[in-house]
Amino acid sequence: MSDTFEQFDLNKQLLNAVADLGYTIPSPIQKEAIPVITHGHDVLGIAQTGTGKTAAFLLPILMKVKYAQGQHIRCLILAPTRELSVQIDEAITELAKYTDLRHRAIYGGTGTKAQIEALQSGLDILVATPGRFIDLYLKGEIVTKSIQFLVMDEADKMMDMGFMPQIRKILEVIPRKRKNLLFSATFPPKVERLSEEFLEAPVKVEVTPQATTAETVEQVLYETPNFRTKINLVEHLLGASEEIVRGIVFCRTKAVADNVYKFLQRKGMKEHEVRVIHANKGQNTRMNSMNAFREGEVRILVSTDVAARGIDIQEVSHVINFDVPVIYEDYVHRIGRTGRANLEGKAITFMTPAEEYHIAKIEKIIRSEIPREAIPEGVSVPETPFEEQQTMLREIDNQRKKENPDFKGAFHEKKAKNLPRDQRSSKHKARGKKRRR
Repeated sequence: MSDTFEQFDLNKQLLNAVADLGYTIPSPIQKEAIPVITHGHDVLGIAQTGTGKTAAFLLPILMKVKYAQGQHIRCLILAPTRELSVQIDEAITELAKYTDLRHRAIYGGTGTKAQIEALQSGLDILVATPGRFIDLYLKGEIVTKSIQFLVMDEADKMMDMGFMPQIRKILEVIPRKRKNLLFSATFPPKVERLSEEFLEAPVKVEVTPQATTAETVEQVLYETPNFRTKINLVEHLLGASEEIVRGIVFCRTKAVADNVYKFLQRKGMKEHEVRVIHANKGQNTRMNSMNAFREGEVRILVSTDVAARGIDIQEVSHVINFDVPVIYEDYVHRIGRTGRANLEGKAITFMTPAEEYHIAKIEKIIRSEIPREAIPEGVSVPETPFEEQQTMLREIDNQRKKENPDFKGAFHEKKAKNLPRDQRSSKHKARGKKRRR
């Protein structure tokens, strides 16, 4: 019985739940990871987003934990964001529906009362962001002595978000005798160091080369001279293309995300067509927007990278990178929101002159060039304002200095050339006096 879930010797409750979800053929990461975890090995899983890795670690854990037992947690799953914590908890609800296992997601940004009550009533599996776990542990609400499994999901994102101090504290307070699973979309040196620190003789499961983009995603790049052109281009693409039935617009900062959202609203998009999510939005607002987008009630979601990872929404037709991400692996995570479950998708990226440096780095990581396209006719390309031009020149200078520490800075040289001759000569005289002293 190859290529079915029966091959994993899962119990009937889990097989029934898998059948209810419509899963028939295991994904590559599931085929590789489930038997290894079942046999009790520590696992290092490298799998890009949308590959089915959540079920890959949950199914064997649910098989081992089996049924509700005792008061204290036996499995701890760490995730970098509230959204991913909730999603993993929802996956447990679906896969454990025919069992009596007790589980809960805990995360910051919301009150602790309900989370503490759930812990006090007894849990088998806890999904947590590192910060909230430490908070409730220090309050004496989490007992760790029964933990048998530790899972770290999206480990690379946890490193990027600076969770290493909390993770080290967690590793100090949980039993040494346990099984460890670490999953990451990429395997940079910091994740490698983390894996060496807490995995014991792990089996490495890698289903795709690191930082590869899904073959089902068509990639396109537009060279845009300035912010205003980006705004005009996003308006054109969302208005002219009936293909964009469900799209995510990714922005680098909360301020840009808010600006893009307000612009689209001014252009006539109603709240049922577009929403914005970022870290400043309340937890309920973010969840409601995400659910409305998931259900197809909202066509466009404007977001910072808070939604780039771990959010499993099928049938996203387009991703628009309004800004190029400066954490380069996030490009893979962003465009991984589309082209999921073998569906086709399109990823569109806008690049200013100051972002060309980052695109070159991304292309090196994904080992391919992103195809360029000309800005469509009818899209207004205004002059770049002086302040924006100066900001970009400074940024380009800093990039060149990063590559070559001896580089003095074209921006500053240009600035000096533009000074009146008498000011330039007085500067040289001043330098000469300093040297003579």
